[in-house]
Amino acid sequence: MVQASRADAGRGRMLRRWAAFVDAFGTRLWPVPTAAVVAAVIAGLAIPAIDRALDPDLPAAVQAVLFAGGTNSARAVLSAIAGSLITATSLTFSLTVVALQLASSQASPRVLRLFAQDRMVHGTLALFLATFAFALTVLRTVDDADGDPFIPRIAVTLASVLTFASVIVLVLFLAHLARQLRVETIMRDVHDETQRTIDLLAATELDGVATAPSQPADATTVLARHSGFLTGVDRHALIEAGETFDIVIVERRAIGSSVIEGTPLADWWPRTDGGERRADAPERDPSEIADAVVAAHDTGYERTAAQDIGFGLRQLVDIAARALSPGVNDPTTAVHALSHLAALLCAIARLDPEPAALVDEEGVPRLVHRPQEFAELLEVALEQPRRYGASDPVVAARMFQLLHDVALHTGSGDRGDAVREQAARLAASVDAEDYDDVERTRFAAAARAVDEALSGAPAASA
Repeated sequence: MVQASRADAGRGRMLRRWAAFVDAFGTRLWPVPTAAVVAAVIAGLAIPAIDRALDPDLPAAVQAVLFAGGTNSARAVLSAIAGSLITATSLTFSLTVVALQLASSQASPRVLRLFAQDRMVHGTLALFLATFAFALTVLRTVDDADGDPFIPRIAVTLASVLTFASVIVLVLFLAHLARQLRVETIMRDVHDETQRTIDLLAATELDGVATAPSQPADATTVLARHSGFLTGVDRHALIEAGETFDIVIVERRAIGSSVIEGTPLADWWPRTDGGERRADAPERDPSEIADAVVAAHDTGYERTAAQDIGFGLRQLVDIAARALSPGVNDPTTAVHALSHLAALLCAIARLDPEPAALVDEEGVPRLVHRPQEFAELLEVALEQPRRYGASDPVVAARMFQLLHDVALHTGSGDRGDAVREQAARLAASVDAEDYDDVERTRFAAAARAVDEALSGAPAASA
């Protein structure tokens, strides 16, 4: 067992916290546009002041490209910019809402987060609102009182440039929106997001031991204080709590599972030497321990992809299940969703098996964690497609191919046993359907190919 340094542990914690922050921040539409509006107002106040100071000394070549109209013209231009940009903003927001509705109906309600965190949507709204706010702020500086008119020519010119940029961005936004509404793009985005979660988990693995401490019958249970989905667990904090109070903590919930207030969240018990309480054990306040354990668990009203691999698989399965419904009847989309699922499951299968218990820097087991088991993730990926798609020959064949692809990355062992079990269940589901002899022969060959891949033998062509 190789011990990680405090620097490595701190880096892992920062990566996880950053991923959670990006997920929470990126799924909200307001932060980037709001920041753009604030910056535009500040610029709308600062640039006219700079304009007043520099205008008399500007070279003739620069003055030639700046706004050359009078005060009335400047007011008309700025008023037109402000009015047109607020209209364009309304159009953009309306199109975004329509896109959300279409994505929800044709794919899954859970993919709406992808549109909410789309950088193109954030950037377009930010540019439109910033241009509107800038033009409106500059408009108040145009002055023709007391026979000494002031025209902020640099600011008006900049407002015109921002307007032209907004027109170009609007065209790009419409093209982007048309591309984002395609179900293939949605599945690609879900795939990429889930792959980032897999990479994050691989980069932040914690040290552990293969054998977990035995839990005594009198272990203390910590109850959940909020209902929702378990969106993340700060295992560094749990290990530190175990070290501080000299206890062993056991997670009761996997990330992504539903948590109900007042139900068990974790268990803990004092660490012992040979079954006896340690003489130098610190005093333990159960309420303090409960506070530390609860604080390390994040719950929310919806699942997120920050630490939850299963959430990405669930989104792809939802797309496949909707495509296989009688009202949609789109098996091709289901087959493509299974292709993405196969790629993600292969990536998961390549991850090192997680240890039974995580340890502190001294190698003392402190946390018996509840990982997302490969067999459970494989069940999520295949349970509904097998139920709804076993009667379609193309979908059934793709599920066998998925298991074959995953088998090539698992081999023997527990993960291989999970693949073999799924292959047997899929074969039983296919046998119960009304297929002809040719199709049954092809499926039997596909099932044998899965078994041969698990045993390391060359796979026969199906």
